Amino acid sequence: MKYAYVYYRIDPLQAGLAAARIDALLETMAMHCSQPPRRLSRCDDTATWMETYEGIADFAAFAAALNSAVQAVGCATFTQAERHLECFFPG
Repeated sequence: MKYAYVYYRIDPLQAGLAAARIDALLETMAMHCSQPPRRLSRCDDTATWMETYEGIADFAAFAAALNSAVQAVGCATFTQAERHLECFFPG
């Protein structure tokens, strides 16, 4: 099983819109994970967000589904710069 972490900055003036859309994204992506995905904010910079996805069996399929869902939700509307996707596995 693999774990995915996505981090990015949001426009603070659009935090409400961002939260609603990211929560919808997490709900859509839950079927690809063994645990419910989560949205987090950085402690010292609330405009930096992270999504965590745990228990991914097929990372390539997950990444393709995430890319499609991100476009469908319109993440570019409220993010500043790009989203960074990282993959980890238990060592």
